Amino acid sequence: MQKKQHKTIRAKSVEKILAAAQGEFVSQGYKGATVQSIADQAQLPKANVLYYFKNKENIYHAVLEQTLNMWDDGIGDIVPEDGPKLAIEKFVRAKITMSFKNPQASKIYAMEIIQGAQHLQDFARTYQRQWVTEKAKIFQHWINNGEMQCVDPVNLIFLIWSTTQHYADFDNQILTIMGNSHYEQNDIEHITAFLTDFILRGCGLKQ
Repeated sequence: MQKKQHKTIRAKSVEKILAAAQGEFVSQGYKGATVQSIADQAQLPKANVLYYFKNKENIYHAVLEQTLNMWDDGIGDIVPEDGPKLAIEKFVRAKITMSFKNPQASKIYAMEIIQGAQHLQDFARTYQRQWVTEKAKIFQHWINNGEMQCVDPVNLIFLIWSTTQHYADFDNQILTIMGNSHYEQNDIEHITAFLTDFILRGCGLKQ
């Protein structure tokens, strides 16, 4: 019973720390963020934060890992049996939902890439490259079978990434132009439908 309670306390504390760290890294960047500020945002003593994470770099890596795991859970299940139409619909919806629900995670990832991806070099060279290669092969399989128009599958993946993440990375600009203070659920549905239809048409498919 005590072990279970300890795990629950640990999980809640880690969750609070990572949520606070996201906001701190977005507003201050990696260099400007401090463990003390993260602790203050999480409303925890600095010693508690350092108990779970030895230093700022470990916190940052955990935030990046959390983001990548979230994306992988959402878009990692594209399989040949889906067919191109369903796969693209799932891909776009998953990325839009994540961009709207957790824009800070996308911003941190974008900032890391822009700054040279020094904390993600190994990931980009191994897992991410492998993921794109595997999914591109699935799209190429559908192209070879005449199930979709002949398009560059790698650039198709880049297109879906860029269009969906734009709504997270530039949310302030978009909401200002739209005259809104935040995204609504119907915005998710509308933008998902628009992008899905647009991308499907570019692939010779109909929604």
